[in-house]
Amino acid sequence: MSLDHSDTVPNEPRTGRTRWLRFGATMLVTGAMAATLIGLTAAGVLAASFSISGIPFTVTSTQLRGTGFEQFAALDTMPENSPNAGDTGGQIIVIVSAVQSAELDNLCQSISLGGAFLKITAGDAGTPVTATTLVVDSDQINAGSATFENIDIGQDASTLTRVPGVTGNIGIFGQQAQSVRLDDLRQNNFATTAALFTLPHLSISFTETGC
Repeated sequence: MSLDHSDTVPNEPRTGRTRWLRFGATMLVTGAMAATLIGLTAAGVLAASFSISGIPFTVTSTQLRGTGFEQFAALDTMPENSPNAGDTGGQIIVIVSAVQSAELDNLCQSISLGGAFLKITAGDAGTPVTATTLVVDSDQINAGSATFENIDIGQDASTLTRVPGVTGNIGIFGQQAQSVRLDDLRQNNFATTAALFTLPHLSISFTETGC
């Protein structure tokens, strides 16, 4: 199944397009990469190929190791009349990060429910979480350190090849690398898909604090 992201942002003029293009042109490599939980789909479907709820979730990992990495900018869209749209017009500018094969240590995901959090943890008992064709849409990514092997910065997003089937829109800033390692990863995410997620020592609970 093709995970072409090029239809996420049509070529026709639209609200927020200028801001989105500016964002794509100024992405920095230090803001690179993402990996997360939830979605758990049996077949890889690009995150922004479905309408997002617009509710962000936090994901942390002490270390992510990946083979085959791509990143580019895109727009995610909420359903019409979504109560979460606020002043966004129902669209959120995101960093799309894709990893062909990933391992994550001490993975934590939390969603604020207003006074409580739904928290999911996995990979904290010595066996890492693993994922294939992992695609994550984020508006903020932080890491204590980032290491990339054989990275290409400034490549057109429509020509990326490190994650088969995942590409961006033509004319948009993109970057890709043979491998990536992120330490002390923390993200604010809106959507995730994966062809396969393996979650050892999975725990799901309601807690007073998030990740």
